[in-house]
Amino acid sequence: MLEDAPPPAPPTISAREFGRMPDGRIVREHVLDNGRGLRLHAIDYGGIVRALHCADRDGRDGNVVLGFANLADYLERNPNFGTLVGRFANRIAGGRFTLDGAVHQLSVNDGSNSLHGGAVGFGKRCWDVEPLGVGADGSVSLALALTSEDGDQGYPGRLRVDVRYTLTAANEWRIDYRATSDRATVVNLTNHSYFNLACGGSILDHVLTLHARRFTEIDAALIPTRIAEVAGTPFDFRMPRAIGERIRDGAEQLLRARGYDHNWILDDDGAATPLRRAARLDDPASGRVLEIETTEPGVQCYAGNQLDGRLVGSEGRTFRQSDGVCLETQHFPDSPNRPDFPSTVLRPGETFRSTTVHRFATLARDAAR
Repeated sequence: MLEDAPPPAPPTISAREFGRMPDGRIVREHVLDNGRGLRLHAIDYGGIVRALHCADRDGRDGNVVLGFANLADYLERNPNFGTLVGRFANRIAGGRFTLDGAVHQLSVNDGSNSLHGGAVGFGKRCWDVEPLGVGADGSVSLALALTSEDGDQGYPGRLRVDVRYTLTAANEWRIDYRATSDRATVVNLTNHSYFNLACGGSILDHVLTLHARRFTEIDAALIPTRIAEVAGTPFDFRMPRAIGERIRDGAEQLLRARGYDHNWILDDDGAATPLRRAARLDDPASGRVLEIETTEPGVQCYAGNQLDGRLVGSEGRTFRQSDGVCLETQHFPDSPNRPDFPSTVLRPGETFRSTTVHRFATLARDAAR
């Protein structure tokens, strides 16, 4: 059984100065607290979720995402800790795509590819952030807005993006995305938080479930080549498995990415709502559980393969390989060049909408997964 939550307190929202941009602009940190043990810290720069606190099975509070203590680290060396990613999350092969007969050359920042929107993606912009206060249902929300001009990083169209972070009374962190454009363009938005439910050390003992029977295999540049079945491979997380159980078994797909950095194609579970089950992450030691639902067709699981011990986090710990895992709900990598993948095209008069819900709980010591 899931253990009872602590007695609720009134939800709150507050803000403070976190730092200043090189041009003098103030970057604020906004703190959402649902009064039930879930607390989110987000900053104007990059829409970054700098910290996300929840209790373990014994009621001890801890930060379950990787982040930095100061703005300078986010400006100078951030590997997308907590960022809002756009205009296009993940990779676009060769940094180009063709739309309605026109070729669009993008900013290239990952070898020959464009990654997470290019050299100056949305995670490196200052967003307009406003508190929305406390709702009648006990939720507390923050509104983030950004306008990306026509030609930004090579993308066509003036894109208006609105994102809402909400903490609910059910200990959920909900992200709602909305975007419109005045020209045909492509859009793929996500949040790039690195989770560690133990609040330190490796995530290799975390137990992962992915509701997906297929994934996209990749080439040496991490670009999808084909859709494959997970059955009989180290990519089969349909039943709960420790992330580290097979991560070093020598499979070619794992060698290419130095671990897990792949897109899983989520199953259609026939749910009555647009949200479908995406993932579940358990930390047996702390008892923390994270369940993710989304309207997106895929989830990119990245096990922190590039962390190399050169970064120091907000708790004073160095971050090494597999010290965090990203579960990025999104459309598939390189979709603009793959007509067989779900479309990421957004046209004038249309509205892009997407929702992802992260639900936190704790599992009793004697409870089975």
